[in-house]
Amino acid sequence: MTEQYVLDLQEIHAGEAGQRTGGAGGAEFDRTAALVGGKAAGLGRLAGIEGVRVPGGFCVMTHAFRRVLAAAPSLGGLLDRLARLGPDDGEAVRALGAEIRRTVEGTAVPDDIAAQVSRALARDGEGTAYAVRSSATAEDLPTASFAGQQDTYLNVVGTEAVLAHISRCWASLFTERAVVYRRRNGIDHRGVRMAVVVQRMVFPRAAGVLFTADPVTGDRRVATVEAAFGLGEALVSGAVNPDVFRVRDNEVVSETTGAKERAVHALPGGGVREEAVAAELRERPALTRAEAVRLVRLGRRIEERFGCPQDIEWCLADGEFQIVQSRPVTALFPVPVPGDTGDEEQRTDGTDGTDYRVYVSVGHQQMMTDPMKALGLSVWRLTAMVPMRVAGGRLFVDVTPRLASPASRGALLDLMGRGDPLVRDALETVLAREG
Repeated sequence: MTEQYVLDLQEIHAGEAGQRTGGAGGAEFDRTAALVGGKAAGLGRLAGIEGVRVPGGFCVMTHAFRRVLAAAPSLGGLLDRLARLGPDDGEAVRALGAEIRRTVEGTAVPDDIAAQVSRALARDGEGTAYAVRSSATAEDLPTASFAGQQDTYLNVVGTEAVLAHISRCWASLFTERAVVYRRRNGIDHRGVRMAVVVQRMVFPRAAGVLFTADPVTGDRRVATVEAAFGLGEALVSGAVNPDVFRVRDNEVVSETTGAKERAVHALPGGGVREEAVAAELRERPALTRAEAVRLVRLGRRIEERFGCPQDIEWCLADGEFQIVQSRPVTALFPVPVPGDTGDEEQRTDGTDGTDYRVYVSVGHQQMMTDPMKALGLSVWRLTAMVPMRVAGGRLFVDVTPRLASPASRGALLDLMGRGDPLVRDALETVLAREG
């Protein structure tokens, strides 16, 4: 029986259908990611969310990558040498990574794998354009997104071109930036496998990213939309100043129109090109306010399914949003969670419609700024005079009631100021905010 190397994205969704834990990971998700990588596993889950449109396509699974590595015996010694290098050995990492990439790209795609890819492409007909995208097993993780570390190729046309770009995606596991990122995150080079997603190309009017929590303030109730004309590559590469919409409670609370001087567009025969945006369009928003709000509603549905704030890549074509990636926002500090304080049902991130909560770090008042171990957290909470909550290995006290009451506010500010004047300043800044 012929081994299967190509899996339709809808089949990935079917395999994920029983996984309803609500978290970004989960055992079933991890098993799926081991076969198809983090990006493809996430796309499979996205495809199962009602109302979310994901461009169709297929995935070349991780064991195809293992076949290619096995076909190039010299790679074993090269990977051993790579494992001995540190993240700061820049020149050596660069040279060795380039040699590994040349070896991978120079290894022919095995005939049976190429045949399965060809059959999958034939379903869409000759001349169909595709996005060929890396999907590593250590990618789109809750703690390390690997955003931009491996390669994506847009508007790839023709079977031979798709196969060549699949090889390039495999090789991109060993770019300098990917190697250094893995070393800094303690991930073994040999333990990572690469799958490749091949999706039908979308030719959008606008594209961009959506953060379902404000990436600057960490506010979980404010979503941030960044938008530009054409393909999203101009935005993610930093070539364009995007429009920025901040949306809260289905309303745009602020809007900044960027000077969108450049845009990336697909070429008729394949490939993409960066072009100047017409002068009359540069100051025109890429999205209407209504479209930004509609996109955020879609993002909230995705966030609920994944169980944590999401960094979402989207595109708008023919009036419909299509989602091409969603991964956890890894830079947010966690919000305190309820403990055994008698109010376990109370949410603390404001997403239940209640007012915001204000927490003060216990450790910073004691000059203990590092995260605490579990035993220390437990002892503090058992012996404290007030309820304490945990976030990021640190203890916090909810000062919202005392700060909100004019009768107790002054005493609280004085107390905090004696411990750390900066904490008092921060609380006064919060009080001065509108809303």
